[in-house]
Amino acid sequence: MNALRNRVQLIGNLGNDPEIITMDSGKKLAKFTIATNETYKNQKGERVTDTQWHNVVAWGKTADIIEMYVTKGKEVAVEGKLTTRSWEDKEGNKRYTTEIVCNELLMLGNK
Repeated sequence: MNALRNRVQLIGNLGNDPEIITMDSGKKLAKFTIATNETYKNQKGERVTDTQWHNVVAWGKTADIIEMYVTKGKEVAVEGKLTTRSWEDKEGNKRYTTEIVCNELLMLGNK
């Protein structure tokens, strides 16, 4: 059961081209968002689509692959773990973000 702890799997479409950052050490970081859609019928019987946006980060070779092949609109499957980090903004307010640290990426859809 340990393999199930803090494990996230999502399939979605990229909202924008990935942001690629190269660290001083030469290691690469890819940051991007993916959208997942859920469709259901409301009380009136109308079809409703609910879109959720997810922040994703990937490091190293995964970031290299993302830089070369993944662009806005592409459908991808990601697997990773959920993390939350915090920082202080310029005004001194504590800010938080939750993101998926991707350790596996699968490109889906048309080439």
